[in-house]
Amino acid sequence: MRYWLFKSEPEKWSFDQQKKAGAKGQEWDGVRNYQARNFMREMKVGDRGFFYHSNEGKAVVGIVEVIAEAHPDSTAPDGKWECVDLKAVMDVPNPVTLDAAKAEPALKDMVLVNNSRLSVQPVTEEEFAKVCAMGGLDPAKAGKG
Repeated sequence: MRYWLFKSEPEKWSFDQQKKAGAKGQEWDGVRNYQARNFMREMKVGDRGFFYHSNEGKAVVGIVEVIAEAHPDSTAPDGKWECVDLKAVMDVPNPVTLDAAKAEPALKDMVLVNNSRLSVQPVTEEEFAKVCAMGGLDPAKAGKG
């Protein structure tokens, strides 16, 4: 299993909306960045990730799971963009802000800390465990796919 981070502006798609999508989940559509798209092509069903509210809040607020591997993005008319489907798994009880991540020495190499603009990004197992712990989650439970 691999770990990821998915960024969304909460006024466009929030973690509450992701939770309301239920077990059927939702396409992570609208991504128009080649690097982010290529990361989604690497994802497998069962991979876990952080749901990050960008702009407003700037914090990891939830855990999501990949439930469908890369497929054509239904919002892309040209067919060159792909996305995965995600379902909400659990809330992060104490949202982990970007400032908190930047202040944590163990996260100094995390993509979020160094390239906070990338909308879909990889997270190492160690980073996943650290952010979970900072957010009040047991990493072993949050990371089970």
